[in-house]
Amino acid sequence: MTTRRRLLALAATAALLPAAASATAPPAPAPALSADDQALVDKAVAYLQGLAEAKGRFVQTDGRGPPTTGELFLKRPGKARFAYDPPSGLLVVSDGGRVIVQDKRLNTFTAYPLSATPLSLFLAKTIRLDKGVQVARVTRAADGFTVVARDGKRETAGQIAISFADAPMRLVAWAVTDAQGHVTQVRISDLEKTSGLDPALFVLKNPNTRAPDPGRAGL
Repeated sequence: MTTRRRLLALAATAALLPAAASATAPPAPAPALSADDQALVDKAVAYLQGLAEAKGRFVQTDGRGPPTTGELFLKRPGKARFAYDPPSGLLVVSDGGRVIVQDKRLNTFTAYPLSATPLSLFLAKTIRLDKGVQVARVTRAADGFTVVARDGKRETAGQIAISFADAPMRLVAWAVTDAQGHVTQVRISDLEKTSGLDPALFVLKNPNTRAPDPGRAGL
């Protein structure tokens, strides 16, 4: 999987990266939600809004290889860290302005504007699922519910399904379907609210950038 697809898979928000765009016709407008469905969407937004700082574990699967695991940290607004367990060598950090993807095995370091990624909605100061996002449907399960959403402007193919559990209310998974129909699922365990996360978790410097040589200053 490419690093850009991994970044897409980490999007716990109802939006898709521009990379998911397709030449196919955009989906038809979604039907209006029932009052009960809208109540669940509002419940999901309220929960996400209250998730100021959190940490947990994740398992990512995409049907193309073995599952990958890792640890996640969230600090709204703007900051997140997804640290994949060895041997992956992948680290994804949002520092408040950029989303940075570092792959130690490939020695790559790539940055995207946070505003151009799905994480921008999830990490926003105010969570919105009614602006630039179209909730296609809400499905119910015995122990929770799932909100399925897509690009509200219908310029991007694909969708994301965000799953929540009840009693207590918690985020448990999300699944991203891209324009080609490939599905990447991220399941979360042990997610808990916390406080006082180390600011260094959300700082990632390019190891390939050499520091200035003090002896050459002023040349």
